[in-house]
Amino acid sequence: MEFNQGDDYLESSPFKPGQSNPQPPRQSPPPAQRPPSYQPYPPQRKRGGWRVFWGILFTLSVLANLGMFFLLIGVIAFVASGQAHQNQMAILQEGSPDQRIVVVNLTGIIDENQASEIHRQLRAAREDDHVQGIILRVNSPGGTVSGSDRIYEELRKYRQERGQPVVAFMRGIAASGGYYSAVACEEIIAEPTTITGSIGVVMSHFVVEDLLENKLGIEPVFLTAGAKKDWPSSFRTPSEEELEYVRQRILTPAYDRFVDVVRQGRSSVLTPNEVSQLADGSVYTAPQAREVKLIDDIGYLDDAVTRVANKAGLSSPQVVEYRRPFSFLGLLEAKSAPAIKLDRSTLYEMTAPEVMYLWNAY
Repeated sequence: MEFNQGDDYLESSPFKPGQSNPQPPRQSPPPAQRPPSYQPYPPQRKRGGWRVFWGILFTLSVLANLGMFFLLIGVIAFVASGQAHQNQMAILQEGSPDQRIVVVNLTGIIDENQASEIHRQLRAAREDDHVQGIILRVNSPGGTVSGSDRIYEELRKYRQERGQPVVAFMRGIAASGGYYSAVACEEIIAEPTTITGSIGVVMSHFVVEDLLENKLGIEPVFLTAGAKKDWPSSFRTPSEEELEYVRQRILTPAYDRFVDVVRQGRSSVLTPNEVSQLADGSVYTAPQAREVKLIDDIGYLDDAVTRVANKAGLSSPQVVEYRRPFSFLGLLEAKSAPAIKLDRSTLYEMTAPEVMYLWNAY
């Protein structure tokens, strides 16, 4: 069999058998291309007037919104701070609004802030023409001498100015300064489990002499003009002369003031001599206090309401109390206030002796 196709291929091929394969001709490299010359950026197209207009309008809109936001915050803060000085009336017992009895709360350690709070509540009662009587609800172990005396004086003035019945209602603890405040009322009612009394004065302070000198190696230096200028001092143990000086100049006058207040407040049931016998700092349960006539009766808030209603001639009294409203500004101030503020004033308050109408066991 013959392959004609192969013969045709050999005849058509440029290379003949027995001949070597010639190398292809070399081609010269293309000439180097010259880099194009630098072309400047094309000229910017001018923005249309509408684009400028809308940009300005957008900027003004953002600024206006920011201004409205800060204005709103300022209005909220202003309104909240104004409402903080007002009162919200909470109804404790439904009744006729024209026959209103206000419960004034004295709670916790008595200080200047607590005295200011009592003043605020009594001022609100003065401004309310529907108020016909006051109940002082006491749950306090006492506190500062000045704070207790301010509350006593506020209640006494209210009775004189308004001529309305004012009854004290004790619950929990109503001792020392708490009892001092309560005797400004014409009657005192206490819950069966109340602890009261503690007619007396206490004064205490820290002596840090050993801590500073022996533990920390700090020696305090005081320069005074007057031998008794630094009596007593927290930086040394007081002498008997210093202690007697404090008793005569500070403790005794405060104690005599307490006894006189109780004599005036309980003059209808106790003689001055009986008050002096009770003024030894002792505390009493409610039954014991009623037995020695430090209180008038044992009962609960409903009994105090009935007592005030009977004295004021009220048939269907409405019992309310004044509460501070929520303050947005006050919340911000509370969050921003430091938990512990240690400065010179705080250190002075911690170390300075202070006379207290306070039950010392608290």
